[in-house]
Amino acid sequence: MQDAIERIATSIRSSQMLRLVLVGGLALLLHIPISMIGGLIAERQQRRQEAVVDVSSKWGNAQTITGPALVVPYTYRWTEASAGGQPVARTETRNAIFLPTQLKIRGSANTEIRSRGIFTVPVYKLSLLLEGEFARPNFAELGIEPAAVAWERAHLAVGIFDARAIQDETTVSWNEKSARFLPGTGGFTDAGPGIHAVVGVTDATQQFKFSFPLSLNGSVAIYLTPVGQRTVVELQSNYRDPSFQGNWLPTERSVSAAGFTAKWSIPFLGRNYPQAWKAETTMRDAINGSRFGVDLINPIDHYRMAERSTKYAGLFVLLTFATVWLIEVMAGVRVHPIQYLMLGGALCLFYLLELSLSEHLGFPLAYTIASASVIGMIGIYSVVVLHRMSRAVVVGVGVALLYAYLYILLMNEDYALLIGSLGLFGILAGIMFTTRRVDWYTIGTRTPAPDSQ
Repeated sequence: MQDAIERIATSIRSSQMLRLVLVGGLALLLHIPISMIGGLIAERQQRRQEAVVDVSSKWGNAQTITGPALVVPYTYRWTEASAGGQPVARTETRNAIFLPTQLKIRGSANTEIRSRGIFTVPVYKLSLLLEGEFARPNFAELGIEPAAVAWERAHLAVGIFDARAIQDETTVSWNEKSARFLPGTGGFTDAGPGIHAVVGVTDATQQFKFSFPLSLNGSVAIYLTPVGQRTVVELQSNYRDPSFQGNWLPTERSVSAAGFTAKWSIPFLGRNYPQAWKAETTMRDAINGSRFGVDLINPIDHYRMAERSTKYAGLFVLLTFATVWLIEVMAGVRVHPIQYLMLGGALCLFYLLELSLSEHLGFPLAYTIASASVIGMIGIYSVVVLHRMSRAVVVGVGVALLYAYLYILLMNEDYALLIGSLGLFGILAGIMFTTRRVDWYTIGTRTPAPDSQ
């Protein structure tokens, strides 16, 4: 048995093809710690999300303002057959929903950063002024008899995703009369939770002007819905890194170190719901799909960057091993499999250093420190492994170029595929050019180089 093992070991040492297979197997083996680091990144992301949920649950969640809408109850009558076959008259109170012809929202979000351990969460105090007007409701378009309308029970409803974060009681000015807001959205069920105010509506009034302030807390994001025939929103904040989201981007925006200002001007033709409908027709999905607003996010998510960087870990290990193996082939030195594993372990350790440092220092600085540390470690170790400083410099410079290349990929997500394809093409071209004069049939017959500097 021992003789067989020695013969196998001798074959591996003398055959570069077998050594290449062995090196490839070691590269595959290192996917185990790489996958474990990927799991750790997912765990840290989950812990950060838990911190966001914890802070938001106490301060206020990401807010979505839906409305306002005018809700007018009416009596619906129909006839159905009883158990004995006799016709029976039935009545039921239902609601008709009307949206404003004009809606203008102006406001500001004063943000600050709250912490849970090492995790930070952006929170804000949002102050809004909503104003606009409604046209006289046209019930004929909905097939409702005017005599069935309960004008006196009409109410203005506003959906607020996290209504418990409302900071001050508020009243609405409705055709120059005041009405106090009450909890709940009444008949505007598509808006979810929120507030409503009973307003004076008569069938003789042709238009209804309204305005009301709204003050509430929130975190992470601010969203609104374009319920007006023409919706204009002007929002400003001291947050410096906004990410504008939704079906409409601002028509005007300015971002600086002092914060941002943004203006949206949205016609109702771009949304997928009408100006009026009966409440039994569900519009919730269409309304939610029309949201627009801003996310208050870190422009560089270090967890996402760490996750993306681990996707290239196998390639890094393979290219580094290939460089060392080519030096073996061309210089006639021998590198033990254990030494390959040491080099691979250093490459895997980079991702752990990157993750742990970025939680405290931010991604760019963490990446710089982690890559410099690993490059130094590999370079120094390669001097011993490859028996010559010049060979170690080749390995160290190669790893440094890989880390620089990876950073460019991470910072240019939109062009990652193009940059990656060109980079791999260039690497393969370089390997082919370097080994163009190697006689692969004579590899393994040369005498190994002496272990001297």
